[in-house]
Amino acid sequence: MKGLLNSRPLLWAVLAMPGFWLLSRWATGGATYGEVVSDSGVWATQLLILTLAITPVRLVFRRGAWVSWLMRRRRDLGVATFAYAVTHTGIYLFRKADLRLIVEESGEPWLLAGWIALAVFLPLAVTSNDASMRLLRRAWKRLHRHVYVAAILVFVHWILSAFDPRVAYIHLGVLASLEAVRIALQLRQRVT
Repeated sequence: MKGLLNSRPLLWAVLAMPGFWLLSRWATGGATYGEVVSDSGVWATQLLILTLAITPVRLVFRRGAWVSWLMRRRRDLGVATFAYAVTHTGIYLFRKADLRLIVEESGEPWLLAGWIALAVFLPLAVTSNDASMRLLRRAWKRLHRHVYVAAILVFVHWILSAFDPRVAYIHLGVLASLEAVRIALQLRQRVT
């Protein structure tokens, strides 16, 4: 059982299942473009929140096999976040299928925030491997702190693009609460 829980291919299969389900529903006419583009964005955001929740969880619970497992899988979750963000963007690009229209729309604040968020995520995804960590050393951690900038841009994108931004605000509240816990615990540890 332990080998199964530590299987990265199994983790990736589980992480990919919602994406395959979304795309298959769209391909078979079981979901509209709006549903699929929205759901892929929500999955990307929820995985981002889960990834960012790992540090507060580690700070609260300190020890335990499940906390160690989460820490070892944090980069996998971050890359999955990027994969869903790319899927979200790819669906948008496929649907628009007109470069002129895409360029025109890209100046809209909600789309601009999304494009910048994706650009910030790109180097994070590319360097989410052991070789990059060894090569970049301390700079790796500084680079990956840009995830917070990307997270803010993701929520700007979601809130400005949503017909009803209440769900986006709820997700933002969850993330803000987690980050407040993280900051408070890190400050307390520095004082003691």
